[in-house]
Amino acid sequence: MSLFLRVVFSFTMFGNLFEEDYSTVSNNQYGKGKKLKTKVLEPPAPREFTNLSGIRNQGGTCYLNSLLQTLHFTPEFREAIRIIPLQLQRLFAQLLLLDQEAASTTDLTDSFGWTSNEEMRQHDVQELNRILFSALETSLVGTSGHDLINRLYHGTIVNQIVCKECKNVSERQEDFLDLTVAVKNVSGLEDALWNMYVEEEVFDCDNLYHCGTCDRLVKAAKSAKLRKLPPFLTVSLLRFNFDFVKCERYKETSCYTFPLRINLKPFCEQSELDDLEYTYDLFSVIIHKGGCYGGHYHVYIKDVDHLGNWQFQEEKSKPDVNLKDPQNEEEIDHPLMILKAILLQENNLIPVDQLGQKLLKKIGISWNKKYRKQHGPLRKFLQLHSQIFLLSSDESTVRLLKNGSLQAETDFQSNDQQIFKTPPPESPGLNNSISCPHWFDINDSKVQPIREKDIEQQFQGKESAYMLFYRKSQLQRPPEARANPRYGVPCHLLNEMDAANLELQTKRVECDSANNTFELHLHLGPQYHFFNGALHPVVSQTESVWDLTFDKRKTLGDLRQSIFQLLEFWEGDMVLSVAKLVPAGLHIYQILDGDELTLCETEIADGEDIFVWNGVEVGGVHIQTGIDCEPLLLNVLHLDTSSEGEKCRQVIESPHVFPSNAEVGSVLTALAIPAGVIFINSAGCPGRESWTAIPKEDMRKTFREQGLKNGSSILIRDSHDDNSLLTKEEKWVTTMNEIDWLHVKNLCQLESEEKQVKISATANTVVFDIRIKAIKELKLMKELADNSCLRPIDRNGKLLCPVPDSYTLKEAELKMGSSLGLCLGKAPSSSQLFLFFAMGNNVQPGTEMEIIVEETVSVRDCLKLMLEKSGLQGDAWHLRKMDWCYEAGEPLCEEDATLKELLICSGDTLLLIEGQLPPPGFLKVPIWWYQLQDPSGHWESHQDQTNCTSSWGRVWRAASSQGAPGNEPEEVSLLYLGDIEISEDATLAELKSQALTLSPFLEFGVLSPAHLRAWTVERKCPGRLLRTDRQPLRECKLGRRTEICLEHLQKGEDLGPQDMLLRTQMRIPSERTYTPALDLVWDTAQGRTPGSLRQRVADFYCLPVEKIEIAKYFPEKFEWLPISSWNQQITKRKKKKKQDCLQGAPYYLKDGDTIGVKNLLVDNDDDFSTIRDDIGKEKQKQLALEKRKSREALHEQSSYILSSAETPARPRAPEASLSIHVGSFR
Repeated sequence: MSLFLRVVFSFTMFGNLFEEDYSTVSNNQYGKGKKLKTKVLEPPAPREFTNLSGIRNQGGTCYLNSLLQTLHFTPEFREAIRIIPLQLQRLFAQLLLLDQEAASTTDLTDSFGWTSNEEMRQHDVQELNRILFSALETSLVGTSGHDLINRLYHGTIVNQIVCKECKNVSERQEDFLDLTVAVKNVSGLEDALWNMYVEEEVFDCDNLYHCGTCDRLVKAAKSAKLRKLPPFLTVSLLRFNFDFVKCERYKETSCYTFPLRINLKPFCEQSELDDLEYTYDLFSVIIHKGGCYGGHYHVYIKDVDHLGNWQFQEEKSKPDVNLKDPQNEEEIDHPLMILKAILLQENNLIPVDQLGQKLLKKIGISWNKKYRKQHGPLRKFLQLHSQIFLLSSDESTVRLLKNGSLQAETDFQSNDQQIFKTPPPESPGLNNSISCPHWFDINDSKVQPIREKDIEQQFQGKESAYMLFYRKSQLQRPPEARANPRYGVPCHLLNEMDAANLELQTKRVECDSANNTFELHLHLGPQYHFFNGALHPVVSQTESVWDLTFDKRKTLGDLRQSIFQLLEFWEGDMVLSVAKLVPAGLHIYQILDGDELTLCETEIADGEDIFVWNGVEVGGVHIQTGIDCEPLLLNVLHLDTSSEGEKCRQVIESPHVFPSNAEVGSVLTALAIPAGVIFINSAGCPGRESWTAIPKEDMRKTFREQGLKNGSSILIRDSHDDNSLLTKEEKWVTTMNEIDWLHVKNLCQLESEEKQVKISATANTVVFDIRIKAIKELKLMKELADNSCLRPIDRNGKLLCPVPDSYTLKEAELKMGSSLGLCLGKAPSSSQLFLFFAMGNNVQPGTEMEIIVEETVSVRDCLKLMLEKSGLQGDAWHLRKMDWCYEAGEPLCEEDATLKELLICSGDTLLLIEGQLPPPGFLKVPIWWYQLQDPSGHWESHQDQTNCTSSWGRVWRAASSQGAPGNEPEEVSLLYLGDIEISEDATLAELKSQALTLSPFLEFGVLSPAHLRAWTVERKCPGRLLRTDRQPLRECKLGRRTEICLEHLQKGEDLGPQDMLLRTQMRIPSERTYTPALDLVWDTAQGRTPGSLRQRVADFYCLPVEKIEIAKYFPEKFEWLPISSWNQQITKRKKKKKQDCLQGAPYYLKDGDTIGVKNLLVDNDDDFSTIRDDIGKEKQKQLALEKRKSREALHEQSSYILSSAETPARPRAPEASLSIHVGSFR
């Protein structure tokens, strides 16, 4: 049976992202055809000193982890491991026995049917507790554990009403799995239980009770009692409440106490039994940290079976021992005995590094602090006792010899309990009191011991108790379960966990070995020769390089010895040096000395190149080593020389290698050039940076002192050649790229032979030099040097803000290859702003005016300057800044503020808008009149309304999503009525009342504000529905640019927050048209599903639900999308995950949408469309074709328009709710 239990929670919090391990491939190997090195996946870390395992957070599953840990530390639930679902069995076994810091819940959540979305979304742990128990009960039906949840957690409450007249008792029994208690206005748990199960509610006066026996209204008393108590009592605290005044949720953080031991006898129906029957002990507290819209869960848990090591940081330095006599104490404290015991406990094989960690974990102090002074390093101690311990060949692992193992096994059995474990009756750190409980704070993967008094810190605050778990004090654990994690675990799981521990141990040994080895590339000196300033292989790279994998914990002497063994042919001294591949070849940097040093201490890296040679020469050539003489590969450019010795205008580029400590003048000697001027360009590509000539006095400096690097370029020219890169380029500059030019157009309205020139430049070229060069190349008057500026031209041909002359191209953010316009007028100074401005809201690009003002000018003075320049008069104007959508943004309200204070920058566009701004705290709201039309195109009620439109307003007519598509093309008309000024603190009802004072309303016959429906205006159509008349306008989030349209109602309405207003139209059979629209109010409290909407529409039209079809109308597309009882598949991978909310894709249903209704009893046509839709689609095709032709024509005219348009943003996918698929959870 496949059953879904679905819970939708009210708040979401995203936690940390998944931490997935992937195998990484290193690509920094030397040479081609080399074997790629794969990084070994690290196994999970072992348990920490508490010896308890946490649970990894999958992203937002802290609520799940806290509840699972509580169930795990409920031994009676955990030991029903043969009954509970398989994945839960395996998880509990891992928490008990698997040696890892944190277990994974991936397999468990997969069995729930969860996807990564649910694992990344946090939910309410109280709701999860109920849904998990319900899923468990369902999964256990028909098994031997069918009554597990009922037996452990099920309780009963009885509600009674006692008649004061006849004493008749009317009772009703309720079952519970957890008690939900109030937190608000309650001091603590006992106070809340007293209010619920001791206090009586009296029915008297105006609130009498109808007694069935007396058959009349009488006085009565109502009370509730606990009739049956479960072995485990779960208490849920109502921390989250709703403020009906502020209309928002909040978390109750006041102080709320709860006892460690509670007697429930006063709250029970039967109180004849002994007090122990009613006594419960606290053993788990789930804590929520954060607010009502997000946070984090962790849990305080009492270790009933003493499975963990309850020891605090200040006590870790004390060995956890309990010895009786000094002789025995000295024997047990000896490191030989402790190491033997650890090896026996670890199956007689362990890495040496982990042996020290195990020692620290068991006795609470490291080897170096306790034993190094007397016994030396740990590895040396193992070597000295070779008759007991056997080290591997690489000394990475250690094991016991057989004779030592037999002897140690007896000692271990007799002493191990004293060395490593606290005797059951005693607890370390708290005066060895038998009654001291062991509490731990389990926060996902981390487990820390806490004291019992720390629970009091969770009484109040943002981090406070959220769920309490009590167990009956009479429940006693068997002695054999104490400190025994294997107790009650089935044999097959014991074997599985033992095998998993062995596999983990093997992986940790392999990982340790992999993490401590690296690969070296050995370059053999006899197979190299010195050529062109660097070392190169004689034959091939493959034969000259050997790959060697080596343990980096070994010494340099060990590495040298290993290489000697590999190279049997080697004779004489062997020197190892660190080499590096540079563009010129192989270069030797550092000779390795100190055979006693480990490779880690020599700082040799993984993949290092090691050159093996005699330390003096290679192939008979003395080799210079070190970074000072590192070879540099430089690009040398010089003019070609013909066979007659004459220089042609062709540049030659050739690579040359020079030592870093060589003089720059050696370039002329190497090229056999008697004299010349040397230019350097450190970027390595001519034209990218400015060329710099080297003075004669600097010719003796080295290449490194001149800042040259590999790939740098050097240009050699005759001394009489012009060295300016701003002159017109000659033929020899063959490597110049077109992208190193700027195009300058003549826009000075002066005649010139040239209309456009190309100016070469670099990123550091000053704009002034480019402007002067452009004036010369365009052959314009020299007077323009003092009265002109350069302005960038965007891809649409618009002139942008002038660039200051003092800027470099890099500072001006001008890219190479861009176009500039040479215009009349000076560029603004550093204290001035260049602004565009226009009048009105509808501004076409390129029609703006320009003005230069001081940045310290006020908004009021700037407005006056713009009005004067545009020839406008009057005071009823204000300024708005144009936003990125090319629309009017927020107004500049502070008229005395400077443009600099309002962050107005050069290039911004300001709009002159007619009308004065309202005072601070007030809104100026344009009011429109909105009413649907019937199919004939007339108003439904006031047919003469359009005749008087011109006398008092303007009309917007547009296709509307709220409109009713009829036989003829219908429109929604918005008629402008006027503006009103109203306070932001006023309510929506007051706005309607003030709108009624506008003179056009006298013609409409509106009786009261209650007969008006308010919408916001979006894109000249009704947009968002404003529901609550009592809501202040400030909370409606209207904004300063909001416009309101009002719709006339025949009667008042009161829409709730869950009500959705839809326009429904019945399709007329055989006519492809619809009846006039009717308003339908749909209560979506039970879900926004297609089935719910179909049922509401069927009830509205009094038709059977199976005899109707409905569809949503999309007026912008002229399309109808049928709505059926569908289940949308998200992906093939998530077939079980359904989505049926109409607010999501593809419907996006909202207030005011049009719903078409088809009566299948009289209309069998599958089509919902109308003739108007056909006409509209045809017009859209024509418009799209015209736009396409226009874009192609514009693209041909301008080379700056991009060929591809931007892809529109895709709508966000709707959120999914949480579910547990019981069919898999078995």
